[in-house]
Amino acid sequence: MTVRDGYIARWRGMEYEASPDGDDVRIYLPEPADGFEEVRPGRYVRVLPIAQVDDFCYVRTACTWRGEPFIVLGRHEKWFRVEYTGGKAPVARDLGLEEFDYGVYQGWAPAADVADLREVRV
Repeated sequence: MTVRDGYIARWRGMEYEASPDGDDVRIYLPEPADGFEEVRPGRYVRVLPIAQVDDFCYVRTACTWRGEPFIVLGRHEKWFRVEYTGGKAPVARDLGLEEFDYGVYQGWAPAADVADLREVRV
């Protein structure tokens, strides 16, 4: 499963990585396409009025690790970078997580130990 954490837009039956831009939405592709402008090598953008987009939302990848809820921030080989969403500091510490910021606990979880991997639309 691909780990996603960002905006997406559905336009003309396809889903794109996206970002809000006032009353517009920027959609992105890794290769050239009609109506898309190259902003850097391997990155093409098209700006659309929000009214033309069929769906626009934020997508995160969520999971359970050691019986506790997490979001997945990234993946490296056979590991997931996870952030605890259970809100209980003692539990986060018992799991051996680092306090990344005040009340924000993150760590690396073996992919084989992660359960219930799913996308959540916010």
